Amino acid sequence: MGLHHITWRATASGVADETVVADAVAWLVGDPELVDIERTTSYHGSGLHMVSGVCKKKADSLKSLSRIGVDNLQLLIDEAETRFDESNTLHFRIDFNAFIDGEVLLAAPGQVATIKCRTKVEVYPGQIGIEECKNILEKAKQKASSDV
Repeated sequence: MGLHHITWRATASGVADETVVADAVAWLVGDPELVDIERTTSYHGSGLHMVSGVCKKKADSLKSLSRIGVDNLQLLIDEAETRFDESNTLHFRIDFNAFIDGEVLLAAPGQVATIKCRTKVEVYPGQIGIEECKNILEKAKQKASSDV
């Protein structure tokens, strides 16, 4: 039981300081070396920075997930049925502005400034995906409470 990987993604406008966004993603993923900044353009032609951090090791992925804190992990457990898809991936977003202010909050639907998280849960034949998702969230919650 574990996570295959965890991915954090955020977007910064072309005029924003992308290093602030990269630092936030680096803290979440646990290593600045795992962060990538890609400069691109939006549909309308304005500049954008796509900042992503990917953790591919199981233990590091769990540690990264635990960084969002006990309360947020409990909320994800409670809402797992709506955030877990048929490909065994858990989806959620963090409020970017609150995060920059030092508080990790799950973002409400439709918020503009967010850091998106996708994490793939290991599910093997005979296992029930949603149960494995809740188990891994409980494991992350235990890790988060022991790291405090």
